Amino acid sequence: MNLFYYQEEKPINPRDNRSGGDNIRINHRIRAPQVRLIGADGAQLGVMETRKALELAMNAGLDLAEISPTSSPPVCKILDYGKYKYQQKKKAQQSKKNQVVTVLKEVQFRPQTGTHDIEYKVKHVKDFLEDGNKVKVSIRFRGREMAHTDLGYALIKQIIDMVGSLGIVEQNSKMEGKALSLIFAPAGKVGTKKVAKPAETGEVEKDKKVVPTPAKQAVSAVKSEG
Repeated sequence: MNLFYYQEEKPINPRDNRSGGDNIRINHRIRAPQVRLIGADGAQLGVMETRKALELAMNAGLDLAEISPTSSPPVCKILDYGKYKYQQKKKAQQSKKNQVVTVLKEVQFRPQTGTHDIEYKVKHVKDFLEDGNKVKVSIRFRGREMAHTDLGYALIKQIIDMVGSLGIVEQNSKMEGKALSLIFAPAGKVGTKKVAKPAETGEVEKDKKVVPTPAKQAVSAVKSEG
């Protein structure tokens, strides 16, 4: 004996065919029997049956979107879902545009690096800092060079002086295996280039008080470690 079951189909709403890529249920996809409804103008319309809320949305030519599914009952709002998704996308793009991504760059030196190469590499350090990136400066030793780490500390001091006010020493120099390294962080506003003041002065006027510059503090730390 064959049994046939008949299931009544719901009327097809073209708006239901759109997928909620952000996992928001809309219209007949909403499963809760009751919802707390917010009108298209933001007015609180209270708790009602989902069927009634959907009817109000359809009569307005809009959608019923479940904006807070974890609430009890779920919170739904009457809105234009296509326009809502567009606005959310624009907000995400604006947020991403305003987000500052800090990248750690690395510039490597050797204890015997020549003057011209030092100037060339320090220029890269400055460029990275002006772009808003952190910079790890590493001085790598090989073989017997490990017996002359004092040359590395002297070079670190020279690099700090050359960077000047463009960078703040975020991590003081320390040995990591066969490399002496420190980390610079950008001192100024990202994307703006500042004229570096001579680090040799070691002092700046701030609120009529004399305070050491970041470069001077870092030089002192290097001397104490040496």
